[in-house]
Amino acid sequence: MNDITFLHPNYLYLALLVLPMVAWYVWKHKSAQASLQISSLKGFKKAPVSWKVYLRHLPIVLRSLAILFLVIVLARPQSSNSSHNVVTEGIDIMMAMDISSSMEALDFKPNRLEAAKEVAIQFMSARENDKIGIVIFAGQSFTQCPLTTDKKVLVNMMADITTHMVEDGTAIGLGLATAVSRIKDSDAKSKVIILLTDGVNNRGEVAPLTAAEIAKTFGVRVYTIGVGTQGVAQRPVQTPYGTRLVEEEVRIDEEMMKQISSITDGKYFRATDKSGLRKIYEEIDQLEKTKIEVKEYTKHSEEYMLWAILAAVCVLTEVFLKSTVLRNLP
Repeated sequence: MNDITFLHPNYLYLALLVLPMVAWYVWKHKSAQASLQISSLKGFKKAPVSWKVYLRHLPIVLRSLAILFLVIVLARPQSSNSSHNVVTEGIDIMMAMDISSSMEALDFKPNRLEAAKEVAIQFMSARENDKIGIVIFAGQSFTQCPLTTDKKVLVNMMADITTHMVEDGTAIGLGLATAVSRIKDSDAKSKVIILLTDGVNNRGEVAPLTAAEIAKTFGVRVYTIGVGTQGVAQRPVQTPYGTRLVEEEVRIDEEMMKQISSITDGKYFRATDKSGLRKIYEEIDQLEKTKIEVKEYTKHSEEYMLWAILAAVCVLTEVFLKSTVLRNLP
């Protein structure tokens, strides 16, 4: 898109010279006209009016326009055509999310899983230049969404996640291993896994620390998040008598989570409420920023020719009119 700019914008102030010139013309025009006092103008009402009367002030208008156009020429209008190349250092992110039944606990509003999904969606939507995928796990794990840049698909797939999609349990090692297998062949400069859970590993064929070693081998950094309040939390449980709230002790294997992050050069976080979880994702967002290098190219083109032609046309037209149809005889 072309933008008009002026190389010498201060010259535009010269346009103010038109004001005293017009003022001088008005004063001179009034003083140059002879006056005659008569008793009535009724006898002149039906007198024909020549078209020259309407054009008598046209020369000064043309002269003023010519000066304005010449001032624009002196200011040197230019059009600029800018373009830029964007070079990004991509970051691929796999989000491994625990969907075991304990994620229905009510210490987060409305519950742990829904709070985690909401914050994760905000995080994903803000990462415009990155590929992101989703892995979910409980007693088993599977890929909810492979790596993609389509944020609408990611948001929809995240919104569809519920508990009981797979066999219950907490297979942290298996969930991490699945995420590693999905990201290990990526060509991105930086590969990251965000592992979120609220419990202790109790299922799966892969030990969590073994999965962490595999992640390290492929250059994958793992950020681990433990979610759950301190002490006990209420969780809805289905019974023959309907849904009842039971209190359960919040147990998170923080030592193991810290080891996973340490092995992969990541970091462990603990979230005890929704606002804390949001701050954790904000910190991860700052730690894993996509690098963008912008090279801008600008081409300037002179645009004074049109204004010079208009000024010449105004001058020539004024000279022609004053020498012909608007010529004053002494």
